[in-house]
Amino acid sequence: MKDLNKEEEVVLVDEENFVLGYLGKLEAHKRGLLHRAISVIVFNDKGEMLVQQRALTKYHWAGIWSNTCCSHPRKDESFQAAAERRLFEELGIKTPLKEEFHFIYKAFDEKSGLTEWEYDTVFTGIYNEPFEFNHDEVAAVRWMKTDELLADIEKNPEQYSFWFKIILDEMKKRGTI
Repeated sequence: MKDLNKEEEVVLVDEENFVLGYLGKLEAHKRGLLHRAISVIVFNDKGEMLVQQRALTKYHWAGIWSNTCCSHPRKDESFQAAAERRLFEELGIKTPLKEEFHFIYKAFDEKSGLTEWEYDTVFTGIYNEPFEFNHDEVAAVRWMKTDELLADIEKNPEQYSFWFKIILDEMKKRGTI
């Protein structure tokens, strides 16, 4: 396994998003510390949402279906810049992104023993062109109509990420899906 602490640090925050410090990504997840995150949801002109299956080599939530992309801002990197960077790194997509909302969630991954406790900022965008995804980050992708996605989540909830289900519930409340 790669030494993720040397490669990437997360921004530790309190529940008001005040920066408390920085820590290696894996260590932050081992200790279950609150940190910044981003989630991106991309739609096409048909109203379909691009969902991804996380790579089977991910150290937590491997193989789970989730939103278009998600990650963590780096030290001194804005949520917006992190969202744009990771959308391109994971999926090869460049498109304008709009900040929608943020929320805090905490989830424990039984398979890895790691905890996600994140101050997550959600972005949306529209994209209609072909793209090549990064196979080190993503196992598969698919475009799904929202009603089909929600029906599949209802039928197979264990196949979808905890945070993605929260995002979709929030988007339903806001009338954006």
